[in-house]
Amino acid sequence: MASDSSNHNPLWTVAIPIAAMLILGMYAFNSTFPGVVVLLSLGLIGSVVTAVHHAEVIAHKVGEPFGTLVLALAVTIIEVALIVSMMMSGGDGAMGLARDTIFAAVMIILNGIIGASLLMGGRKHMVQNFSLEGVTAALGVMTVIVTFALIVPTFSTTAPGPVYTSKQLMFVAVVTLILFTAFTFFQTVRHREYFLPVNKKGEIKVIEHGERPSGKDTAISFVFLLVSLVAVVLSAKGISPYLESLLATVGAPAATLGIIIAAIVLMPEFGAAMRAARANRLQTSLNLAIGSAIASIGLTIPVVATVALVMEWPLELGLDAKSITLLVLSLFVVSNSLRTGQTTLLPGIVHLVIFAAYLFFSFVP
Repeated sequence: MASDSSNHNPLWTVAIPIAAMLILGMYAFNSTFPGVVVLLSLGLIGSVVTAVHHAEVIAHKVGEPFGTLVLALAVTIIEVALIVSMMMSGGDGAMGLARDTIFAAVMIILNGIIGASLLMGGRKHMVQNFSLEGVTAALGVMTVIVTFALIVPTFSTTAPGPVYTSKQLMFVAVVTLILFTAFTFFQTVRHREYFLPVNKKGEIKVIEHGERPSGKDTAISFVFLLVSLVAVVLSAKGISPYLESLLATVGAPAATLGIIIAAIVLMPEFGAAMRAARANRLQTSLNLAIGSAIASIGLTIPVVATVALVMEWPLELGLDAKSITLLVLSLFVVSNSLRTGQTTLLPGIVHLVIFAAYLFFSFVP
């Protein structure tokens, strides 16, 4: 009979992080060996996938809504690591990378993940239900954080352009952290029931996910989650000079690197949200999506801001007019799509069209 470990932590979830660390060891010994960029890239992507898998195992152990919080934190750690490592190697030209990555993550989450979840779930189940109270609270917090982080710096006047002064940056870092902490307490303690799956009558329903991982499985996942995160950080640091050079060679827009980072980080979470939507667990999909957006900004901004203040970087956070328009449109439409506690596939199509427009205008400005 197969062991629990083989069920919850199959061989590939252990082998990939180890292989990624071996590749990094080879890179540290000789950074010019043939195929180094390809191997580092494979190690990076594989480590992201395994990190989220191990976060999902831990999430399964602790249950909802703590599970989606674990996933959101894992994704945010990966995102922060990629941003900071690439900013350190990119110099002055990378001062807008945090803004580009956060904006890309928000647009992918609001329109790509939520849109695809609504479309997939609505196509299979016609109408899906979710807790209106939880989603409304989450959208409110996310809107405030996004506005402080990406819109206000464009219009503040103490410092020119899309840059906060040191005092302004410190203030925004503190308030975003406060909002993230308050939402986390609201989600996991004060009103945990708002984030649990509901049935057609709006009542909390019990969802069976199979046998929970044992303590041993959870411990293994915790160890290899840490190994995967370390591999992500070091692989990103090794890849960043080659990636930036490639994008400059092909003449890609400056925001492309941010889109790539956000897409890599959110790729496994996208899959988790799709699986939940197809299984008629839209609440889990929305918890993953909106919770990730809140964590992505609520934790990324304080960390990146602290690094920028210590390193005396002129961190560029403010969006241009076109991006602000797309962001405001996305916030308005998602609030409208999720206003009743029920949803169908039509709002999913609308969100995916907005996402396509975001991608198109990013590459054809």
